[in-house]
Amino acid sequence: MGILDIFKKKEEEGMVEISPEEEEKRQVTIRIENLTGFVDVERIAKLLKEGNIVLLNTKELQKKDLGEFQNSVRKLQRMCSQFRWDIVGTEDGYLVLTPNFAKIAR
Repeated sequence: MGILDIFKKKEEEGMVEISPEEEEKRQVTIRIENLTGFVDVERIAKLLKEGNIVLLNTKELQKKDLGEFQNSVRKLQRMCSQFRWDIVGTEDGYLVLTPNFAKIAR
């Protein structure tokens, strides 16, 4: 039994089939950005609101100013919670941020 068989059964039962051509085609862009300070948080939030997935390099800011790095990450976490975005950190010093339609499998 394939996926097409499921759609045919639903159509026979009186349900309407949604074809892939009718769905809105949405292009997702993966952006690689650097976090250089607290001022970059708003720029990154704007990218997420536009539907981009952001890989955020934080190594330089961690080495330069740990306090500003922590404040920036806290601000990003609050925004992610507010807008239902997903955020995760990696061992390599990157943060991965996704808009609400994409979830990170942990």
